[in-house]
Parts: sequence; C-alpha cells; structure tokens
Amino acid sequence: MAERMLKFTTVSRKTPEKRAAAERSGDFHEIYADFIDAKASEQASRCSQCGVPFCQTHCPLHNNIPDWLRMTAEGRLEEAYALSQATNTMPEVCGRICPQDRLCEGNCVIEQSGHGTVTIGSVERYLTDKAWEMGWVKPLVAGPARGQSVGVIGAGPAGLAAAERLREAGYDVTVYDRHDRAGGLLIYGIPGFKLEKDVVERRTTRLAEGGVVFKLGFEVGKDATLEDLRQKHDAVLIAVGVYAARDLTAPGAGSKGVVPALDYLIASNRLSLGDSVPAFESGELNAEGKDVVVVGGGDTAMDCVRTAVRQGARSVTCLYRRDKANMPGSMREVANAEEEGVTFEWLAAPRALSGEADAVKGVRAIRMRLGAPDASGRQSPEEIPGGDFDRPAQLVVKALGFEPENLPEAWSAPDLKVTRWGTVKADVRDQMTNLDGVFAAGDIVRGASLVVWAIKDGRDAADAIDRYLRAKAGAPALIAAE
Repeated sequence: MAERMLKFTTVSRKTPEKRAAAERSGDFHEIYADFIDAKASEQASRCSQCGVPFCQTHCPLHNNIPDWLRMTAEGRLEEAYALSQATNTMPEVCGRICPQDRLCEGNCVIEQSGHGTVTIGSVERYLTDKAWEMGWVKPLVAGPARGQSVGVIGAGPAGLAAAERLREAGYDVTVYDRHDRAGGLLIYGIPGFKLEKDVVERRTTRLAEGGVVFKLGFEVGKDATLEDLRQKHDAVLIAVGVYAARDLTAPGAGSKGVVPALDYLIASNRLSLGDSVPAFESGELNAEGKDVVVVGGGDTAMDCVRTAVRQGARSVTCLYRRDKANMPGSMREVANAEEEGVTFEWLAAPRALSGEADAVKGVRAIRMRLGAPDASGRQSPEEIPGGDFDRPAQLVVKALGFEPENLPEAWSAPDLKVTRWGTVKADVRDQMTNLDGVFAAGDIVRGASLVVWAIKDGRDAADAIDRYLRAKAGAPALIAAE
C-alpha cells in the first residue's frame, strides 16, 4: 500500500479540467470534465490513509472514503464503487453538489498540513459515472414480499433514498410528489451546470423499474389528505422538504420583477428539460438583457446568479449582508460565479426597491458592518450611517432561504405536531412523528440543509420504518440499525 498511497508529498492536488468561464457561461452543461482513469488513480493515491479519517467523520453518511480511495489507486474500480455506494444512495449526485470544501475535503489531514486536500468529490463522481458506463450499477431487486406498504410523500433526495432502501427490504413503496417529475430539488432546484438532469433521471428510472410506484402531479391536501394515506398504507414517510420562501421586507418588494429564487430556478430548469414556460417566454423569469440583483448568500443565491449569467443578463450583482468569510454558500461556487462575471457586494443589504408597481427599476442598498454576536454566536450585521448606494435592476431575485409550509393546515392534519419553526416534530430515536406509523425525514425535520443530510435522513427513516413494521408484524428487523 505504501508504494501506491501517501503520494501527497510528490503529487500535487489536481481537480478535473474546468471549462473556461467564457465558454461555460453560454450553456447549462456541467462545468467540470470527467477524470480519466489514470488521473483518478493518481489523485486517489495522494490519500494519507489516516488512522483517524476526519474526512469520513465529517461526511454525514460516514462514507468509507480512505478505503475506496485506496481501491481506486490500486485500479480496483468496481470494488471501490461497491464500497462507495454501500453507504450512499446517490454517490454521483453527492460527488457533484456536496460542499466538499466544508465537509470531507475541508477536514482532510493533508489539507491541514499544507499539501492540498485529496479531490474526494471528483473521485466519487468518477467512480459512479464509471459504474454506470460499465454496467456495475445493478437493477434494484426487491426483497421477499412483506405484504406491507409504505407511502412516501416527496420525491426529493430523502424520499428517494428511503424508497430504495424500503423496496430492497421487500415493502411495496409508493412515492407521491406534486411535481410532474421525480427528483424534487435535484430536478427543479439545482441548475444543470451543477447537476445535469439525466444523472437524476437514471436513478429514478432504476427505482421505477425496481417496483417503486411514482404518483406524480399528486398533491397531498388536494388529491388526498394525510389521513387518507395513513389508511391506505401501513406506514407513511413525510419527506417534502421546505419550499416556502422567506420574503424580502423592504419598500417596493411587491413590485413586478421581484421574484422568489425557486420560481426562477424551476422556470430555468423546466426550459432546459424541454418544457414550455410561459413566465420565461414573457420575460418575467428571464434575465436576458437585464440588470439582475440577487439578495442572499447561500448556495441557492449562487445558483441564481450563475443562471442569470447564462440567460444573458447585462449585469449580475449579489447582495449579502455579511462578509465573504461568513457567507453560508460554498466558496467553490463563489469562485465559479466570480470567474463568470458576477459582482459581489459583501456587507450590503437592500433598503428599498425603486420603480413602479408594474416594473422594478433598481435597488437602494446600505453598507453594513459586523457588530456584536447574535444568539447563534455569529456577528450581527448593522447598518453604516450614510452608507447608501444604488444598483440598477429590472429583475430582483429573493434568495433568502426557505421555511416549511403549514402542513397541518394544508393536509387537513391538525393533530400533526410541528415545532415553533414549522418543521415536523419527529423523535430523534426513530424519526416517528406524534402520529402512529407516520415518520418524517430530511429538511422538513431539520430545516433547510444539504442533499447529503437528506439522503442520510431518508436511509435512517427507512431503517426505522422497517423496525416498526416488523415489530408490528411480530418479525425480526431485516435492515440493521446503523
């Protein structure tokens, strides 16, 4: 192993080739090329094979990263893939969109020693894409029929992860989603330049071919109540995510041309998928030729600014009330946006929007500074007197984060308990809500978070549902608790 690994002192960190900003800004294709076999093996060989692998510790799924890096370096690619997918339902998705700089790679020991982190995410993506190419990704095979069914509400990463695990255990699984395609934010919220849609569709196709039933265009609360689904299934999993956009509170925020981030991204993704999008065709959700201001500093804001560039915006500005070091989004995404011509106004917040009700014309912003820490320990931004400045804008995108919808009201389920933030209350031990047989997972429990956490929560919920249903039937659990 010593001859194949520990090469971080002689081999420098190298990521897959990235298309030039001028080239990639004109389309929605992914910006990174694939690793070639030799390069993936070389980069994997840089792993120091730590006795205490902090990369694995800081991965929400606790992926066995050092071992599959070693296998990749040794050319044992099929084994490496098998190990990577043993703990991760969608490794090729996580390899593309996880903020590795804040998780596995950000805690790599050789990064701390100044040699540059192992390119874990790129190798993970390479392994799974290679597995699809070589036919190593096997069809989903259902376990022995249990004669029990589970209804999963939400076809996002948490719901899909749970559906796969439950189907493998032999349950009849039906996934309900209000959209016309499965995938949730993976399909409609994340732009193609980060995650091309065929990557998601091949996963959902595999589930459907394995017997998972998808009922799309199905909205709980309209097409059925939560109680209806409880009567139909032996257990129900709520995995709907959080979709209610936080609003912009400033004079003029109701003007035409001020739009929620998710509406903007869904329109763009639908267009890329070949759909007719009237709001795009009318210009309402189209940045072409416009000065665009995006308010917010998370990954959704980065998706919006980079989408606006690709739609041909005249200028794109991101306003964020804290500094660059304190923004919640990935630094890698910020760097990509800067390369593509986005202007960042750090320590700046909107005070008012100018124009008329039928057309926004600009944003009056105020310079900020970081003051005393707030309740979370972060320094609170405060206005600098006299720090006003203006930016032209014919399109303003609100990317201020997401909150849960009022599920008890929308689903005619007044007995479903939620927290004071509106998230569903679920027992930390088994993810069951206060309603017997109703479980919850993903963002609807933890609040807006990462796809990798949703996958973990979905897998954990599937395990809990299996234990619940087997106990109910007087049978031993099949899925081992992790």
